[in-house]
Amino acid sequence: MEIQTPDWVKHAVFYQIFPDRFARTQQPQKRLLNDASWENWETMPTLQGYKGGDLWGIIEQLDYIQDLGINAIYFTPIFQSASNHRYHTHDYYQVDPLLGGNQAFRKFLDAAHERNIKVVLDGVFNHASRGFFFFHDILENGPHSPWVNWFKITDWPLAPYTGDLPANYESWADNRALPTFNHDNPDVREYIMEIGEYWLKFGIDGWRLDVPFEVKAPGFWQEFRDRIKAINPQAYIVGEVWGDSREWLDGTQFDGVMNYLFTGPTIAFTAGDRVVLSQVENRDYQTTPPLSAAEYALKMQELLQLYPWEIQLTQLNLLASHDTARLITIADGDQPSVELATLLLLTFPGAPSIYYGDEVGLPGGIDPDCRRGFPSAANWNQELLNIHRELITLRHKHPALCTGDYQVLFAQGELYIFTRTLGTEELIIAVNADTAIATASIDAASLHTQPQKILYGAGEYQWCDQELSLTLPPRSGCILG
Repeated sequence: MEIQTPDWVKHAVFYQIFPDRFARTQQPQKRLLNDASWENWETMPTLQGYKGGDLWGIIEQLDYIQDLGINAIYFTPIFQSASNHRYHTHDYYQVDPLLGGNQAFRKFLDAAHERNIKVVLDGVFNHASRGFFFFHDILENGPHSPWVNWFKITDWPLAPYTGDLPANYESWADNRALPTFNHDNPDVREYIMEIGEYWLKFGIDGWRLDVPFEVKAPGFWQEFRDRIKAINPQAYIVGEVWGDSREWLDGTQFDGVMNYLFTGPTIAFTAGDRVVLSQVENRDYQTTPPLSAAEYALKMQELLQLYPWEIQLTQLNLLASHDTARLITIADGDQPSVELATLLLLTFPGAPSIYYGDEVGLPGGIDPDCRRGFPSAANWNQELLNIHRELITLRHKHPALCTGDYQVLFAQGELYIFTRTLGTEELIIAVNADTAIATASIDAASLHTQPQKILYGAGEYQWCDQELSLTLPPRSGCILG
């Protein structure tokens, strides 16, 4: 079977936005609530507090997003919910009124598309919320509810709010707030399929699927793909799977996954022994122990051999998300760790995803601290912002960085060098994660063309006697082309 994935994703740079925390509109008349007791925007977030970000505010920041070079946005959930993160879905057909409702989303989607920015929504289809109308009907009417077979009820009565009694229904991670759908029920299956179709017809460009590995019903994601692609063959379907994802990346289900198999080794190589263990313990991705260049090369080669190339090009690569501490905090505030990891992110096969605020140095520990309000311009790390802009610009300018072959040239000590090659274009990317100067000599036979200049970063190189000699300062990287 020929695997087909969306072409636009191969050239996309994503920006992940947590809607409650990115921007509040500057036009109060557009807000549903103006006298709400929002949490202070600048203080550490809490598990239950709202800071009042909305879609109108994000529309007002589209100039910033476009100027950064972003051409795709991935939203964490935006549907009506009684939680700031909105993974507790109340109504899959209504954008949360605190975000501006369906009207604001219509305006946002049109404004983004006018700028050629794609929009991917988060679909929480394994479970709903105990406030979801169909489940609430069961709470009111017990076994008499017409919706009783939509969930996995094990006994009566149900106890959705107290831990003193058995819940008597299955829920995600035993969280009583999140009753699990019965996906073997054909009506449930059809309901979820129609939600997926509805928002594609509304105009979104794809779905990020929350914990899709929890859905065990045979053929479920194959049908979801078929129905989504029937509406838009270029729609992107990306799953939240943290490990080996071959089961879902056979070309019949997802176009990619959130590629934490890239995240962990990249942090372990660039941050090394700076990693703050309390920020990564019990996480679902491996960021320790430190990796040498040779070990990192092996990890990347194993990853690139795991899936077909067409899938590799539409993986969603990331350094942080709403589910992880931010890299600057994991690396104990070490900025070069962020710079080197960002260089590797923007030059690796697949679509890079930047978690809002990472580009300006926003810190944050594990949830909920990783979900802080986007900082005011006075608190931006301008150096990091300029590095992100420069690398994103280079990625858009050089097709080899999007779809070119990936070949490791040198991996010794903490110096890692590889090429991205497409046709006659060849770029050489070098990263020195060491605290000392690093040098390498590379046989010209390994290269297709002689580099002409340094496109990014610091370093010196010489081409002599059919050999490339490269010297990099400590904790630095460069791109030659």
